[in-house]
Amino acid sequence: MLREDAFRCFGRTPDSGNLALVCHGEHAQGLGVAQRQAHARSLSAPACVFVDPGVDPDEAATLDYYYPHARSALCLHASLAAAAWLRQRDGQLPTALRTAGGQRLRLEEADGAILFHLQAQPVAAAAPTLAWLAEVLACPAAAIVSAPALASAGSPKLLVELDSAARLRQLTPDLARIAIWGKEAGVNGCYAYVRLADGLYQGRNFNHLDPALEDAATGVAAAALSLYLRRSLTLHQGDGLGNPCELSAVYDGAGVSVGGRCRAIDGGSA
Repeated sequence: MLREDAFRCFGRTPDSGNLALVCHGEHAQGLGVAQRQAHARSLSAPACVFVDPGVDPDEAATLDYYYPHARSALCLHASLAAAAWLRQRDGQLPTALRTAGGQRLRLEEADGAILFHLQAQPVAAAAPTLAWLAEVLACPAAAIVSAPALASAGSPKLLVELDSAARLRQLTPDLARIAIWGKEAGVNGCYAYVRLADGLYQGRNFNHLDPALEDAATGVAAAALSLYLRRSLTLHQGDGLGNPCELSAVYDGAGVSVGGRCRAIDGGSA
């Protein structure tokens, strides 16, 4: 039997949070990559995660992530949902998980939030030109106030700093071109962000082909931005979608911890 449990992750209010579906059951484990991708496409959620048995004895599960248009190496809000679901199933939070690609995720809980401890991962791609970015984002080149950068804690992101929150809200990017470039470069989308105050940032993630599926919270982007800036930060996202989210990233000089709260859609706290 294949089942999906829905969770909202990183919500800044009791009713907000980015949607993730946890797919589980014996039938789920029997599905191949193409079948899982087709199932995720049919559900039209920002992210689906299939929960498979763990590889090592201390790993509670292996997580396999899918967006409607593509498989992903790592999705932290879906990982957060999976960890909350496993806590419900097992009566305790797992201390370690593994991604289908082999990345080990260490977890802990602090003040009601589930935290993932991550290390920087290499990115082989080169950032696109400023002119290309301005064209794809449909904004003046002068609005991009620092050199575009690439960083990864398991899912590479193109990081683009803009000059104002108003500019960020107004972006209407060419999502298809971003997806094509990302597939060629091995990068999972473009994350545009702006500095609001010391340690406080706001961002938008452009990864999905459908604008209606824009992420309200992107944990891998918070981790990548923290690693790139070499600092701890708070990241706001989803305000323009009417779904305000908040992500915290704690940089310790060697890695980054990203986490937040997660609740089951049926109203149960997770």
